[in-house]
Amino acid sequence: MPVTLGEEVTLLALEDDSGAAKSRSAAGWAVAGGILLDLTLAGRVAVTDGRLTVTDSTPTGDELLDGRLAKIAEWAARDSKCKVGDWLAKDQPKALDAAVECLCERGIVTEHKRRTLGIFTTRRYPEVDGSAERELRHRLEDVVRYGAEPDERTTGLIALLHAGRLHEVAFPGVPRKQVAPRMEAIAEGQWVTEDIRAAIKNMEAVLIAVMTATTAATTVATM
Repeated sequence: MPVTLGEEVTLLALEDDSGAAKSRSAAGWAVAGGILLDLTLAGRVAVTDGRLTVTDSTPTGDELLDGRLAKIAEWAARDSKCKVGDWLAKDQPKALDAAVECLCERGIVTEHKRRTLGIFTTRRYPEVDGSAERELRHRLEDVVRYGAEPDERTTGLIALLHAGRLHEVAFPGVPRKQVAPRMEAIAEGQWVTEDIRAAIKNMEAVLIAVMTATTAATTVATM
């Protein structure tokens, strides 16, 4: 199976050397959004007026997506008014670790454990050979910095990264102002069909709202 959008966000977020996650909270939101967007593109879930419904419970064959599909179906059965933002809030704390686990099973990253003071166990997830991330970053560079036309999945990925304010994660060392305008233009979705554009915009709107609220809360806390 191809690497999912959530797994692609995870690959970008993991440090090359240590395998630790950068911008963990924001990446978690983007991973959760990527999983949901993949399920939407696969025709398994739909979003109408901000509410989430399961339209087809048939497994996709991908462990990460199918695990979330089953959980969404259980949740929707209990709450007919389930909102996209509520689901993402439920999944955000777990999504990144779930994506890392799937990347380990695919053999793309490997788990390194280390004990600190003989008590605490820390885990890091460096890539096995880096080829998956190199291909991913090359694709993003071509589209965002060199003007290549994106396909629908790359459009969705860029929209998630932009909404999650993960510009530095996607383009380390590149000033945000050099990539954000192009990422925003791509996120508008002129390269995709109307239904896919709507799915992308739904995920993007929730992530933007969450990141704005998080930034505001952090600002107040530090005043």
